[in-house]
Amino acid sequence: MDHHQLNRVLFPHNLFPRDNTTGVPGSATTTSNSLSGFLSTLIPVLLTSTALFVLFLVLRRTQNRQYSPRTYLGSLRENQRTPKLPNGMFNWFGAFFNIPDTHVLNHHSLDGFLLLRYLKIVTVISLVGCLITWPVLFPVNATGGGGGEQLDLLSMSNIADKNRYYAHTFVAWIFFGFILYMVTRESIFYINLRQAYLLSPLYAHRMSSRTVLFTSVPDAFLDEGRLRRMFGAAVKNIWIATDCKEVSELVQERDKVAFKLEAAETSLIKLANANRLKALKKNKGATADAEGVQTEAANVDGESGSIASQWVPAKKRPSHKLKFLIGKKVDTIDWSRSELERIIPRVTELQGNHRGGEGRRLNSVFIEFHTQTAAQGAYQSLAHHQPLHMSPRFIGISPEEVIWSNLRIKWWERIIRKIATTSFVTALIVFWAIPVAVVGLISQINYLTDKLPWLSFINSIPPAILGVITGLLPVVMLAVLMALLPIILKLMAKLGGAPSLSQVELSCQGSYFWFQVIQVFLVTTLSSAASAAIQGIINDPGSAPSLLSSSIPKASNFYISYFVLQGLTISSGAVLQIVGLILFKVLGKFLDNTPRKIYKRWSSLSGLGWGTIFPVFTNMAVIAITYSCIAPLILGFASVGLWLVYLAFRYNLLFVNDAEIDTQGLVYPRALQQTLVGVYLAEVCMIGIFGIKGAAGPIILMVILLIFTVLYHVSLNSALDPLLKYLPKSLEDEEESLLALESGQRSGDETGKGAEMTESPGIDATPHPKPNLFAKWLHPDLYTDYATMRQLVPKDFSHIVYSGEAERDAYYNPAISSPTPLLWIPRDPMGVSKQEIHHTSHVIPITDEGAHLDETNKIITDEEVLPPIYEPKIYY
Repeated sequence: MDHHQLNRVLFPHNLFPRDNTTGVPGSATTTSNSLSGFLSTLIPVLLTSTALFVLFLVLRRTQNRQYSPRTYLGSLRENQRTPKLPNGMFNWFGAFFNIPDTHVLNHHSLDGFLLLRYLKIVTVISLVGCLITWPVLFPVNATGGGGGEQLDLLSMSNIADKNRYYAHTFVAWIFFGFILYMVTRESIFYINLRQAYLLSPLYAHRMSSRTVLFTSVPDAFLDEGRLRRMFGAAVKNIWIATDCKEVSELVQERDKVAFKLEAAETSLIKLANANRLKALKKNKGATADAEGVQTEAANVDGESGSIASQWVPAKKRPSHKLKFLIGKKVDTIDWSRSELERIIPRVTELQGNHRGGEGRRLNSVFIEFHTQTAAQGAYQSLAHHQPLHMSPRFIGISPEEVIWSNLRIKWWERIIRKIATTSFVTALIVFWAIPVAVVGLISQINYLTDKLPWLSFINSIPPAILGVITGLLPVVMLAVLMALLPIILKLMAKLGGAPSLSQVELSCQGSYFWFQVIQVFLVTTLSSAASAAIQGIINDPGSAPSLLSSSIPKASNFYISYFVLQGLTISSGAVLQIVGLILFKVLGKFLDNTPRKIYKRWSSLSGLGWGTIFPVFTNMAVIAITYSCIAPLILGFASVGLWLVYLAFRYNLLFVNDAEIDTQGLVYPRALQQTLVGVYLAEVCMIGIFGIKGAAGPIILMVILLIFTVLYHVSLNSALDPLLKYLPKSLEDEEESLLALESGQRSGDETGKGAEMTESPGIDATPHPKPNLFAKWLHPDLYTDYATMRQLVPKDFSHIVYSGEAERDAYYNPAISSPTPLLWIPRDPMGVSKQEIHHTSHVIPITDEGAHLDETNKIITDEEVLPPIYEPKIYY
C-alpha cells in the first residue's frame, strides 16, 4: 500500500489531491501537480457556484418569502424590516451595497452585526498579509533553489539556503505584530460598542438588563424577605425558581390534546367540505349549496356534529386509538373535549399554587432591580461568604433563553457535570478521526478486498448495491456525522449546567472551534505531510527531517483548494438556500394541515447558530494566518473566499435570517481570541521548520517573537477581561449627560431655546471630526470611543412598556404562565366550523377568523392581516 493510497483510506476528509511529491520514491521534490490539482478543483467548483448564483438571481425575483421576507413579513415590527430592493436581475446590486452594515445592528441584532464585522476584519487581515508577504517572500521563495515547481515554487519548501529564512522571520514579525494590533483594536471597538449598546435606552429599559440570575443559592436564602434585606430597596421583583415538573407535564399534555383537537376539527371540516364539493360537482346545481346555507342557519346550536354528519358518516369522523395498535378506538373530537375538561382546571389550579409560592423551591433566584446600575452592582459584588454559593451569576438573560431544567443544579453537581462533559468533549474531539476513518474505509472497500483476502466475500455483493455502499453510503454517513457534532456539543453544554441558550452557544463556540482546528486543520495537515513523505522516509530514514520540512509547506496546496471550495460554495449555497426552499414548498404542502401550521411556517424565519457559524470562519482565518509566511499564496485565496462569505451573510442578515439567541456580542471577542491561535501555530510551525533545517538565527528570533506574543496576549486579556463582563460606573453619569444634552438639542430645535443648555465637560454629541482612514485605524481609543459608538446604536424605537401580567410572569417557568391555547380552524360555507366553535368553546377558546376553505378545499389564511393566534413578542 503506497502512501497516497494509505492517505486516501485513512483520511477521507482530505477531499482534494495533495500528491505534491509524486515521482521517484524517496525523492524530496520531483514533479509537482499542485497547479493541475488546484485547477481541477477551481473549474468545477466555479461552474457549480456560478450556476447556483444565477439560479438565485432568477428565483429572487419571484420567491419573496424565501429571499426577502424581512422586507414585508407581518410578524416583524416596522423597525425590524429592511428596505426592499429593486426586483430586476442585476439592478439591485447598487441598492444592496448602499445599505450600511450598521443597518443590521439597528434592525437585526448585535451578534449579526459583529459576525459581518469579523468576516470583514479577517478579510482585511488576509489582504494586508498579501501586501506584507508577497513583495518579499514570493521572490525569496521563487529563487530559493529547492527545485520546486508550479505552486510549490512560491512556498517555503523551495528554500535550499537556510539564511533565506531571515526574510520569513522578519516578515513574520511585521505581519504577526499587525494581527496582534488588529485584535487589540477590535477588542477596544467591541468593548466601547457593547457599553454603548447596553447603556442605550433601548436596552437599559429592558427588564433583562435589570435582572440578575443567582444560581447555587443556599436554602437559607430562598426567602424573598431575606433577599430583599440583603440587596436593599433597589430590589423591585423576585422570582424564586420552583419545581414545575408536574405542572409542566400537565401543560404539555394540555397543549398536545388541544392541538390534536384542532387538527381533528380541521380534518372534519375539510372532509365535509370535500364531500359537499363532490356532491355539487355531481349534481351541478345550486340546490345543494342552498340547502347547506339553510342547514347552517338552522343547526349551529343543534347537536354536536349534526351539520357535519350530513356529509360525513360517523365511522369516517376523525378517530384514534388510545394505545398504539392495541388501544381502544375513540372519536378524537369527543375524547379531546372530555380530556381538556379534566386537564385545564387542574393546570389553572397548579399555576395559581406556584404563583403563590407553594411549589418546592429550587436553588436559583431571579432578582429584578429598579435600575440597571443597581443590577450591575449586585452582579459585580460577592453575594455569599462561602465559595461557589450564589454563583455563578448572570445578567441580561431573557426569559425565553432560560434552560429551566438547569436551575435546580447545586454547586457540587455543577462541578461534576463540568468535569464529565469537558472530558467527554475533549475525547470526542481527539478521537473523532476514528469514525471518519471508518467511513473512509467503507469508501475504499474495493481496494481493501484486494489487500485483505478475508474480505473477499464482499465481492459477491451485486455491483449496483456495492456501488451504493462505496459511493453514496460514505457521503451520507459523513454528512450525518458532521451534522450530529454540533448537536452533541450543544447537548454537552446543557448537561454541563449552562443556564441559558446564549451560554450554550458560547460553550459550543469554544468546543466546536477546537474541533475545527484539531480535526479539520491539524490532523489533515499532519496526515498530508506525513503520508506524502512516508515512502521516502521508509527508503531513507535519515532523510526524514528534510522530507517533513518540505512536505508541511506543500500541504498548503490543499488549503488553497479549501478556500476556493468554502468561498464559492458557502457563499452561493447560503444565498440560494435550495434545501430550505424545497422544504418550505414540499413540507408545507404535505404537513401543514391546519391554519396554525401554515401561519407558523409562513411567519417563522430561520435563525443562525452563532456557536457553530463563527468557528468555521475563525478556523479559516487560523489556517490563513498559520500558512501566511510558510506559503503566502494562501492569503490571496483566503481574502477572496472570506469576502464572498461576507457578502452572502450580509444579504441573509439583511433580508432573510432572524436572531433567536442574543449573546450580547460575546461571540466576537471570543472569535478574536481564537484567531490568535493561528499566530501561535504559525510561530511554532516556523520554529519547527527552522529547527529541522538547522537555521539557528531564525529560530532564536522566532522564539523571541513567540515569548513576546504570549506575554502580550496575557497582558491584553488581563486588561480587557473585566470590561468584557461588566459595565463601568463611570459611563452611567456620562450616558445621562449625553441623553440630557440630546434631549435639550431636540427641545431647542422645537422651541428655539436650545442654546441655553449647559454642556457637561468633555461631552459632545459629535465628539470628533471625521478622521482619515489611517488616523482612525491607529487611534481606536479616540475614534471608536464610547461617545462615538453611541452614534451607531439604535435610536428610533418605541419606548418599552410592560403590562402588569407580563411583568408579573416574566421570570416564572413558562409552565406557570402558559395560557390555554386558542384553537384556530378554517371557516367553511356549510357552517360546520361555526357549530364546532359553538360546542368546543365551552371547553377551550376557538375561532375561525382569518382562515377559510377555497373552492378547491384548500386552507387559505389572510397573509395581510395578523391572525387571531398572533402574540406580539415581549422584549424582555
